[in-house]
Amino acid sequence: MARHIKSGDQVMVIAGADKGKVGRVLRVIAEKDRVVVEGINRVWKHVRPSRRYPQGGRIQKDAAIHISNVLPLDPTTGKPTRVRFEMREGRKHRIAVKSGTDLGPTGKK
Repeated sequence: MARHIKSGDQVMVIAGADKGKVGRVLRVIAEKDRVVVEGINRVWKHVRPSRRYPQGGRIQKDAAIHISNVLPLDPTTGKPTRVRFEMREGRKHRIAVKSGTDLGPTGKK
């Protein structure tokens, strides 16, 4: 199934504790229908001392949220938009519903 969100997209959170916040997608976890968004859903992780974290203690990291709770931002209007798909030049492209702006290919043919 084609995804309306890709890594690197600017998205707005439309539900949950971080509703209304904007961030960049760092990672898409397709198997679980989740995305990791920069600065959204920050959690404290307790880590033991190791070579990577010699002090140990608590670190903050971005946790995944469900893909249905985010919408990509339309580059022309700056507002969140739904996405439809069209075939262009033999590739599937993501199109913003309201403005018709091309958001780029999905990566699939």
